[in-house]
Amino acid sequence: MANRHGDFIWYELLTNDADAAARFYGAVIGWQGRAAEGSDRGYRIFGIGGTDVGGFMPLPDGAERAGMRPTWLGYIAVENVDAAAADIVRDGGVQHMPPTDIPGVGRFAMLTDPQGVMFYIMRGAIDGTSTSFDQSKVGHCNWNELATTDPQAALAFYRARFGWEKGDAMPMGEMGDYQFIDHGGRTIGAVMKRTPDGPPPAWTFYFGVENIDTAAQAVSGHGGTIHYGPAEVPGGVFIIVASDPQGAIFGLVGPRKA
Repeated sequence: MANRHGDFIWYELLTNDADAAARFYGAVIGWQGRAAEGSDRGYRIFGIGGTDVGGFMPLPDGAERAGMRPTWLGYIAVENVDAAAADIVRDGGVQHMPPTDIPGVGRFAMLTDPQGVMFYIMRGAIDGTSTSFDQSKVGHCNWNELATTDPQAALAFYRARFGWEKGDAMPMGEMGDYQFIDHGGRTIGAVMKRTPDGPPPAWTFYFGVENIDTAAQAVSGHGGTIHYGPAEVPGGVFIIVASDPQGAIFGLVGPRKA
């Protein structure tokens, strides 16, 4: 079955040291990196168990001088990239890369939401199903979390664009609610208010690991920084929020094993 409009279908790391990123995530998550066939942009693929789960590539020329830092971005499936991009811009988003074709892969565009959070939209060239987001598998993304300046406005924006629905919510005191996002009959992530002293508004993607403590040790042992956790969350699993040696923020989720 092809992915639905509004599904997360791919994850991509923009970095200033692709070789170092391949070593780091290989040690922490168990990903294998390889060059993407036919790419002239230095694009590479992260895979695990024979399945591709994401990509990574050097930051575009001039991006660092313009203030862009290494970051993880998500791709959201749409039926029509051109129409979706125009709709996003009409609703207060900004287009940073116009709808563009990648031969044999699909058509995509890069935009930011009205709060300034960057993401991609994409329509694949074939009707295969992406399993980059799969909460049952280690090495795949298990959770998509948006920290933003205006959670209610952001939620309304994404609901209108992608058909997401409000699920349950967990009160967080002065921070408001941790609002779960449902799509296609499952909970895919959450929206929350950005902490005043935290990073800029952004999506954080949590990748599944077999053992959260082993993964945390690998993060620290290979030059990354843990900002939060390991902390238990509903479901009896644990999370950490970390940054890789180049500064890109990501999350990990998994059980604690003796």
